[in-house]
Amino acid sequence: MTAEMLFALALGYLLGSIPFGLLLTRMSGKGDIRDIGSGNIGATNVLRTGSKGLAAATLILDALKGTAAVLIARAYVPDAVSFAAAGALVGHLYPVWLKFRGGKGVATLFGILAPLLPLAALVYLLIWVWLLLIVRISSVAGIVAAVSAPLSAALAGRLDLMPMLLGFALLVVWKHLPNIARLKAGTEPRIGRDG
Repeated sequence: MTAEMLFALALGYLLGSIPFGLLLTRMSGKGDIRDIGSGNIGATNVLRTGSKGLAAATLILDALKGTAAVLIARAYVPDAVSFAAAGALVGHLYPVWLKFRGGKGVATLFGILAPLLPLAALVYLLIWVWLLLIVRISSVAGIVAAVSAPLSAALAGRLDLMPMLLGFALLVVWKHLPNIARLKAGTEPRIGRDG
């Protein structure tokens, strides 16, 4: 691994590992987000604090850290953009500061896709929002949106990005295994209804 690749990976990881959900809830006096709902640091759990504004801010900032990692790498180490993208997602999922217990990666993956493959990001966003509105289960929307990323890359002729995006999608699905178990049991909460 070259110095450029290591730099991009470290940059991505540091950006991705910023726990915006935790920071925003603490700064607003809502306490530790890890003690609320699912204990997750992402926007869906922040919404359980009762603050739509904090949840929206978490969603946007979690996406922007993925975007920032890709754009900074593109500007300074263009041959290592994929390492920055991978670092950002892994940093969000497994932040060293929180004993490697991070978020689910849905917003951060969208943020990575936006500059990397805008068409895939658009498909991802449409699927995500559509399923949130129809099914009202955050995990379903996030999982299906994540799985759409490698498929969109393939359909767009970007086979070079497909393996990486497939790996990212699998990571997001992996982080949602408890949600999948609750879906099977019929106990997964719906947004705006039962949690």
